[in-house]
Amino acid sequence: MNHSPDTLLVEQLKEGDQTAFDALFVKYYKMLCVNAYWFLQNEQEAKDLIQTFFMDIWDKKLYLQFDGDVKGYLHTAVKNRCLNYIKKQKLRYEHQEAFSNLQENTCQAQPDAVPDYYKQLHTSLNDISGQKKMAIQMVYIQGKRYQEAAEEMGISINSFKTHLKRGLKLLRFAVNSKKY
Repeated sequence: MNHSPDTLLVEQLKEGDQTAFDALFVKYYKMLCVNAYWFLQNEQEAKDLIQTFFMDIWDKKLYLQFDGDVKGYLHTAVKNRCLNYIKKQKLRYEHQEAFSNLQENTCQAQPDAVPDYYKQLHTSLNDISGQKKMAIQMVYIQGKRYQEAAEEMGISINSFKTHLKRGLKLLRFAVNSKKY
């Protein structure tokens, strides 16, 4: 049986040993930050991504998937997270550009007849209270996933979806009914 240091760490991790997790963190944190920086070209984003990754390893028990080459698993997982992050950032940028272009085109076409959509949306969102407002802000403004937002709010994913659905319904009604 191969008893390399990583193999022993994995065995200890699978037994729920916090010190083994700490040792894994100390051993690979800097190297993974450098790896993430290579993709993201931003030191703080790289550190945040790796910090979140290690939290997921412990909280979501990702260490149960470790088998054999831990270093290879960590590098591949970080690479995939970086690529997903870049893809998400690119998509967010494209949406912002499309919205800006739409707003510019609308303003140029009929400058006197254009309502201030941002003001309508902001005012309508302020009229919504509680968890419905929080759900909308977390998903559409902060860009969080449903599961992540539900966990932060301390509710089930289904309850979160219900709050989001009701909040969006109120928001649509408020925006459509207001005349500026």
